[in-house]
Amino acid sequence: MNFTGAHILSISQFQRQDVDQIFSVADRMEPYALRKRVTRVLEGAILGNMFFEASTRTRVSFGSAFNLLGGEVRETAGFESSALVKGESLQDTARVLSGFSDVICMRHPQEGSVADFAAASRVPVMNGGDGANEHPTQALLDLYTIARELKAKGRNIDGLRIAMIGDLRHGRTVHSLGKLLSLYDNVQVTLVSPKELALPEAIVENMRSAGVEVSISDELNNSIANVDIVYSTRIQEERFTSKEEADLYRGKFRLNQAIYTQYCEPNTVIMHPLPRDSRSDANELDSDLDNNPNLAIFRQTDNGLLVRMALFALVLDVVDKVDEYSHEVRWYNSRQN
Repeated sequence: MNFTGAHILSISQFQRQDVDQIFSVADRMEPYALRKRVTRVLEGAILGNMFFEASTRTRVSFGSAFNLLGGEVRETAGFESSALVKGESLQDTARVLSGFSDVICMRHPQEGSVADFAAASRVPVMNGGDGANEHPTQALLDLYTIARELKAKGRNIDGLRIAMIGDLRHGRTVHSLGKLLSLYDNVQVTLVSPKELALPEAIVENMRSAGVEVSISDELNNSIANVDIVYSTRIQEERFTSKEEADLYRGKFRLNQAIYTQYCEPNTVIMHPLPRDSRSDANELDSDLDNNPNLAIFRQTDNGLLVRMALFALVLDVVDKVDEYSHEVRWYNSRQN
């Protein structure tokens, strides 16, 4: 694809070579993400960060990625602080705010809303999550993490074995990741969830049509016995009609060090898109896993900066100018100690 000026709305718009290009640029962003160097390549550019649904990591990650390239960030968080509560349409909001910004990141609780917004925007729009539909940048950073974790073991994504666990029906991260894995060869995916929270059938069939070997289970222990990656997700309480309905499934698939030791291969990587639900009735990934070197959940968040910096550099067409507008770091950098 031609990234310059493009919207980033869905995994469906990418071919494998596009993903390779994103990852190659992400690798080049590491000195800046680690504050070994500073670049001002996007000096004067403005990111409109529009989050109409709760977010910590994604919102701050997008903003930090833009700042690290030298740009400025303006934020809207929640419906109550926007003109949407006054009845303004998404289309009108898009026309107005795209006049104030050079690129916009948006999260919205309604499926398809970000694409509708992008259709009326005068600047590129990136999807930070639209309801239970997709979360393309999360899937890209997840796959980038998988690639880096496997590379350290002398492997690549082709031939990957992964178990996706939890609320697969409402979890937009696994929807996007499932589509992304379909671009690779000899991938085996085990879907582990209650029957009521299974991955949507259309996504399963598309994966199978692309050659992905998909198996389905409602039992955790044996499903994680022969995989490279255990990808856990939380129960998406906000997608249920009531907390009581969500509580029916909370805590069904808990992973702790004892279960990991008994059932997983020694180097199985543990991933989670975060936030992980650490309340006692959920405890999806037990804190006793925090010292496990194969717990990659915080490496995922670090990798999110690299991938989002890469997307900004590609969409705003500054990949080849990043180093030109760089200089040494002038402050104490704790990351180098």
